Amino acid sequence: MRVTVMGLGRFGGGVEVTRWLARAGARVTVTDQEPAERLAGSLAQIADLDVRLRLGGHDEADFRDVDLVVVNPAVPESSEWLATARRAGVPISTEINLFVERCRARVVGVTGSVGKSTITAMIGHMLARTLPTHVWVGGNIGRSLLDGLDRIGDDDIVVLELSSFQLQRTALVRWSPRIAVITNITPNHLDWHGSLAAYTDAKLNIVRFQERKRDAVVIQDTPEMERVCAAVLGAEANVWRYGLEGEVPMARRRDAGTRLRWEELRLGVPGRHNRENAAAALTVAHLLGVAPGAALEALASYEALPHRLQKVAEQDGVLYYDDSKSTTPESAVTALRSFDRPVLVILGGYNKGSDLSPVAQEAARRARLAACIGSTGPHLAELIRAAGGRAENCGDLPTALRLCRQEAQPGDVVLLSPACASWDQFSDYRQRGELFARLARSGGVA
Repeated sequence: MRVTVMGLGRFGGGVEVTRWLARAGARVTVTDQEPAERLAGSLAQIADLDVRLRLGGHDEADFRDVDLVVVNPAVPESSEWLATARRAGVPISTEINLFVERCRARVVGVTGSVGKSTITAMIGHMLARTLPTHVWVGGNIGRSLLDGLDRIGDDDIVVLELSSFQLQRTALVRWSPRIAVITNITPNHLDWHGSLAAYTDAKLNIVRFQERKRDAVVIQDTPEMERVCAAVLGAEANVWRYGLEGEVPMARRRDAGTRLRWEELRLGVPGRHNRENAAAALTVAHLLGVAPGAALEALASYEALPHRLQKVAEQDGVLYYDDSKSTTPESAVTALRSFDRPVLVILGGYNKGSDLSPVAQEAARRARLAACIGSTGPHLAELIRAAGGRAENCGDLPTALRLCRQEAQPGDVVLLSPACASWDQFSDYRQRGELFARLARSGGVA
């Protein structure tokens, strides 16, 4: 087949699917609007392949005169190049679609605006330690699983984190996982989807094509989530609601026929939200037949993912937490509520069009100081002051961390939880978090 891979990506988003297609015998063209010099790292990973490169722009023929277009999830549906493929009758696919069409294992899919990476990692951590079969974790977290397709067996379990970008196009293959977890749906990526309704519709593809009497749905125990899912979940759907009773993780079937409580949970990551995340993970373990005691014992050894409320340093009695993956106001609010000690928070970054007033109000209530950065920094500082809090517009991360270090006292937490994307000053949230950790450990010297 003649296949065009649209979007190699500076961080290798198209590398694994390119390698897989080339190994499978396809004649692959890789096209990206970025020039070669900006794609050097990704190009190095496919340098051994016999593929055709078209960089620094696209060509209509690569979308018209081919058998398949594989599109990077970040490419919007409105792309003129995808429109060219559709007019020519060329099928469009994605890396995740190629994987799920061929995967023989049982799949657990996890999505949501906040918490999906942690829940995915918790599930993988527990299942790998409690089940005799092999457990694979991938999707929007970690590496592509296409390379492992020939080794993934019928009895294995695959745990996939699924972003709204990925789920936008799983409808093309009418696929949903055997167990679908939806943590929550709050406004995010509206600059890409165009509206909350469109974003929500993409998320719900995770349950839209399930077999109702065989598969299971795990959602937060809130009326909002029930309403959001009601349109696509029939009365016969096997729905479990998870949450907390006080501080105890719990789950119950929607019909209240089964109720579970995990009172012995010991968790090494902070925050009430992580206990809720644990409730979701424990519910999935229950559905897959893991005994409660074994699940709880396995979860006790779980450690925070990088850049997700991860403790990265302790200096002079001050704790430093990297929550750079927090790119929504809701996730930053959750992080601020995770500590029972004074917090100095670093907020701000690229403006995705989110309403920042909730995080500003929470920062005014809970933070001794908010050091604001990036393009949203001036606006956030103004909102926090208007809510009665203390805020300084610092411009960049090193300046913000120096101010926090000067103001912090033993026992305090300095928290990077930006509530915004990183693209105005960093290549991605990882680079932002790594700089924070490096500065925190070194006393402010980059």
